[in-house]
Amino acid sequence: MKKILMMIHVVFTTAILNAQSLKTKHAEYNNPETSFLHPPATAKPGVLWMWMGTNINKKGITKDLEALKKQGFNRTTMFSLADAVNPWSAIIEKSPTPELISWTEPWWKMVRFAAEESKRLGMDFGMFNGSGYETSGGPWITPELSMQELCWSTSKKLSGNAHISIQLNKPSVDPRSNMPFPVFNLATGLTEKPVITARQTYYADIAVLALPAEGIALKSSVIDLSSRLQPNGQLDWDAPAGEWIIYRFGHTTMGALIQPAQPQATGLECDKMSETAVSFHIDHIITEIKKHVGDLIGTGFTHVHFDSYEAGTPTWTPKMREAFLQRRRYDLVPYLPIFAGRIVESRKDSVRVDKDFTATVKDLYKDVYFTILSKKLKEAKLTFLSEPYGGPWRQDDVMPLVHDVMTEFWTEKGTYTPYELDPTVAALRKSGHNLIESEAFTGQPADSKWSEYPGWLKPIGDAAFCAGVNRIVIHRFTHQPWDERYLPGNAMGQWGTHFDRTQTWWKEASGLVKYWQRCQALLQWGQFATAKNDFAATDVTDSIAVKYIHRNNLATNIYFVANTSRWSGKATCSFKVKGMQPELWDPVSGTMRIINSFEERDGKTIILLSFEDAQSCFIIFRHKVHKRMQNLKSNFSTFKEVVNLTNPWTVQFDKAWGGPALPVTFVSLRDWTLSTTNGIKYFSGTAVYHTTFNVPAMEISGRSTLLLDLGIVKHVAHIRLNGKDLGVLWTAPWRLQLPSSLLKPTNNQLEISVTNVWANRLIGDEQEPDDCEWLPNQYFYNSGKYIKKFPDWFLKKQPRPSKGRYCFTTWNYFTKDDPLVPSGLLGPVRVIKEE
Repeated sequence: MKKILMMIHVVFTTAILNAQSLKTKHAEYNNPETSFLHPPATAKPGVLWMWMGTNINKKGITKDLEALKKQGFNRTTMFSLADAVNPWSAIIEKSPTPELISWTEPWWKMVRFAAEESKRLGMDFGMFNGSGYETSGGPWITPELSMQELCWSTSKKLSGNAHISIQLNKPSVDPRSNMPFPVFNLATGLTEKPVITARQTYYADIAVLALPAEGIALKSSVIDLSSRLQPNGQLDWDAPAGEWIIYRFGHTTMGALIQPAQPQATGLECDKMSETAVSFHIDHIITEIKKHVGDLIGTGFTHVHFDSYEAGTPTWTPKMREAFLQRRRYDLVPYLPIFAGRIVESRKDSVRVDKDFTATVKDLYKDVYFTILSKKLKEAKLTFLSEPYGGPWRQDDVMPLVHDVMTEFWTEKGTYTPYELDPTVAALRKSGHNLIESEAFTGQPADSKWSEYPGWLKPIGDAAFCAGVNRIVIHRFTHQPWDERYLPGNAMGQWGTHFDRTQTWWKEASGLVKYWQRCQALLQWGQFATAKNDFAATDVTDSIAVKYIHRNNLATNIYFVANTSRWSGKATCSFKVKGMQPELWDPVSGTMRIINSFEERDGKTIILLSFEDAQSCFIIFRHKVHKRMQNLKSNFSTFKEVVNLTNPWTVQFDKAWGGPALPVTFVSLRDWTLSTTNGIKYFSGTAVYHTTFNVPAMEISGRSTLLLDLGIVKHVAHIRLNGKDLGVLWTAPWRLQLPSSLLKPTNNQLEISVTNVWANRLIGDEQEPDDCEWLPNQYFYNSGKYIKKFPDWFLKKQPRPSKGRYCFTTWNYFTKDDPLVPSGLLGPVRVIKEE
């Protein structure tokens, strides 16, 4: 008995301690400082993980996931696409693994392996609800379950006051699919809107109506002849006096296909307004998931995604008449002729009916599509992840039904470009969501062609943060199934941003990811503040763009303030806070400091802020101020040069990527692309700079902090001083503190590893004979070409025939005459001190 009591005591005590531990942990993350210094799991970004066609293998899956985990990501959402996306689906011939077709058994084995690896690594893994990335369907959707199109046929003009016996033809439609975009047609080898046989064979009647042949038809003059129609199309009718036209209304499949899926995995879009069709689709998805990864649901497999809505707007569903009557309280059938261009009752009435029909479509998307998906996924213990915009529904209606909402922003012309972001954020806030995720940095081919780098991405992401985003989900991270001989490797066709583990700067990307984590931790903390005249930036210099967002909780106020322009400047910033001590937290470095110089005026705290290009910070108010009305001076250091590093630099380029085999000497720092040596001019990767410098002893022992300033860097720098790793610089300000304990008066050994982007090596390769066959991008953007088939030397792992080529990728943006991207350490490199 004593043992039992002891066991009960231990269990009870453990439960209390666990509860206290959870409470303590929760309290810690209620403290913004804890969140900032130790970002929680929700602050870690995710990726949209693109599996391109049949090009998948387990080794690559493990490498992808381990690379993401190491860099600070914790969620992947997998899309199974065509071999290439141009922007439609395309096949790359001679695949080494042709059996890996989406949603077949060999493919599911890869999905299970990815789920098991995700569980091992403690990462969330989920996938799109079919093949491709839009919208909901697959080969399992039959014509009667697909999106429907209203159609009609008409008789010739008929004279009344007589018995009419007539054969009414079934309506005929264009046999090609009714969908916004083309797909690759496996049968013809063309990218087109294909002929859909079911558009000629599948048809269901709705109503047969007789109308006066001309003019406005009063509702009372519309005669329903549906019951008189024989199965063979024969109709007999004793027509009243007058001239008549008979309309036969029905519906058929739109023939809209999912895309850009592998052609073998392409199928019809399901009818989003039909309970039967939506239930059939999602039941099929859940059944397949349970069959293959059911034991991993909630651990290795967590969510099902519904991405872009690009399927078009349907004009019918089998139960439309009942749905319309229930919601609008009148029968739609007498008004069907308005869809054929007739006016029924009056112009005003016809417009009203059209609006009521559109409203009913929106109602059905909410009441059927979103409601059923939400309910069934929840019952299956799966998260319903969706980007619910751009379709025929009301965002405010559907947001509460989505478990995890995502919005979207692009990088068009190198700037932040929202895509339905603002209304989505507004709807999320209205429905009480705090977490606002976003498909992030979706790249236009003109801007994202292996030319992106962390510092380029930063102000675009900062602008999204200021617009309300507080969790980034990268578009895109492409699965890399090949070894490191084939870089930069697999691409999502023409689409960027190229945030892949094969990037030149992937190892250095941890600084950017850590920055996002710190930002997202604070931007998820508390709640969005909506006060008027909350913030203002005045006396702005050099036309910098200053944006902000405000979060608060009780007496603590957090402002994220960002210069989203790519140059430096200053601004006098006022915050609607009084009596509180301002602090500046730097999410790049993770440092926190008190702001000493500020003023209070008219209930606001006014601070002069200096910004480097694309620099951002958090201004925090959490403690009462003790020293009021201080002077409005700069809170930022000015610097004085101590040493200008003018000694020659020895630079070692990586010969594996075309660089000179032996180190070269740079008498002065210069752009690699200006070199007359092709191995430097076209180099992509990391080059290691080495030089020596002296520092006056009195400066080392002085009171001033010494810093190393790199000047201009293209694009990432890793610094070592006297054998000690000082870290990575990836954005302005391009300087870091030099520990006085490391410095010597003479012969300081400085090593700077500088990494640029892939574009230059890819352009350099174009100077050489080609050893791959390519097909042109046939559609908008005119952005290059994709590989037609995997070459024999690649399949056999042989040396490539074109000896001067180093890169291998499935999409080529470049010609030999394209401009190179400035690269290297441009300086000047100086030792400076704070004044």
